[in-house]
Amino acid sequence: MNQDQTKQLLGQAAAKAILPLMDPETFIGVGTGSTANYFIDALADVRHLFAGAVASSVASADRLKAHNILVISLNESGPLSVYVDGADEIAPDFSMIKGGGGALTREKIVAAAAEHFICIADQTKWVSRLGRFPLPIEVIPMARSSIARKLVGFGGTPVLRENFITDNGNEILDVHDLTIDEPVKFESMLNDIPGVVTNGLFALRPADQLIMDDAGDIHHYQPGQR
Repeated sequence: MNQDQTKQLLGQAAAKAILPLMDPETFIGVGTGSTANYFIDALADVRHLFAGAVASSVASADRLKAHNILVISLNESGPLSVYVDGADEIAPDFSMIKGGGGALTREKIVAAAAEHFICIADQTKWVSRLGRFPLPIEVIPMARSSIARKLVGFGGTPVLRENFITDNGNEILDVHDLTIDEPVKFESMLNDIPGVVTNGLFALRPADQLIMDDAGDIHHYQPGQR
């Protein structure tokens, strides 16, 4: 089974897992990225069971609309019953690094509005400690250099993501060479840097459930189970 086939199975498993949380008035949060795309595709078969979706990016909104799924803003939906998204890395406490696709700010906003957060990820994303994947940080452009200097002070190597502007009109620094032993503390520390819009650590609001493949089978995990 190749990686795309695995991601498709993960997306289908997530669509099945949220069925008990759906009703005709329910709006669900939908993430961004290749694995989330398969989840969106799987939602097409059950779109009559929920009211619509809040998307974490323009790309996801467009894909949802292509399946005739109603997309509304978070301001219109109110609290969400569930948010489903992938990860670039996920650790045993279900803290994550996200934002490889550049949608980290909207992903974090939608995740924070959901009662339940399901992460869908193939086993290559599992790590014992976060930091192997470069940490994305969305920054206000005028503050990019000053933020980069502070990140160097933390032991990181920040690299501007070239030719990329977020859906919010900002830039991204991808920070390499970080050792993240205390993700909750580090996430808060990064948030306090003037000019940082969002960082890609999802530790203050980690996933509540992980759906991941293992030896070709799809398994559902709670924190501490894997």
